[in-house]
Amino acid sequence: MRFVDMKTSRIFSVALLVLSLGLQACSTVVGPSPGEMPPAVPLQPVMPTGNSGSNYNQGTALVLFGDVRARHVGDTLTVILAEQTTASKSANTAFAKDSDFDAGSPVFAGAPFTSNGDNILNNSWETEQNFDGSGSSSQSNSLTGDITVTVHQVFPNGNLLVMGEKWIMLNRGKEYVQVSGIVRPYDVTTANTVPSGKLADARITYSGKGELADANRAGAVSRIFNKFWPL
Repeated sequence: MRFVDMKTSRIFSVALLVLSLGLQACSTVVGPSPGEMPPAVPLQPVMPTGNSGSNYNQGTALVLFGDVRARHVGDTLTVILAEQTTASKSANTAFAKDSDFDAGSPVFAGAPFTSNGDNILNNSWETEQNFDGSGSSSQSNSLTGDITVTVHQVFPNGNLLVMGEKWIMLNRGKEYVQVSGIVRPYDVTTANTVPSGKLADARITYSGKGELADANRAGAVSRIFNKFWPL
């Protein structure tokens, strides 16, 4: 009997060891690989022009009286990131309900149904329901910085589709910022910059991958428990 108990104890210890190793393995996950944005290329190939015999080359022209704001596919401009959002929500619900019912004592042949002097068919009840609930949530985000993007497309009305990303290699991981959106030429300053709040259909992503990003991500088993057993 003692041998059986020792054998059962060993099996139980081995099972706990295997379970702990499995949980530790599940806590180390690989971060999502962000999709790298392709470099900007003209949508239509530039047709070669004939040699006019002039020394003037438009590609090396020096603008003396204009500005250097982006306006063509392949041009670059700087997006000034100044994003700040704050949201809050609260809800309160309360209700109460009371009801009562009294059927009285039914009478048959001029006399009620009784047993030992008590009306056995007298029926009445009372109910009371009360509910009081409240909830609130709040969230705030802030992102500042700058990133230089490239013009990928010029729309017929002159608006620019810009896309770009910035990768930063740190000691224990990588951080990246991705920005895309539509810019009006009138919103581009003379310094060839545009605030992120002026981007239409903006997509701004700030994330990372590596050991630091993995450490901030719950393991698979923890995510399953949080999903099906949030309490």
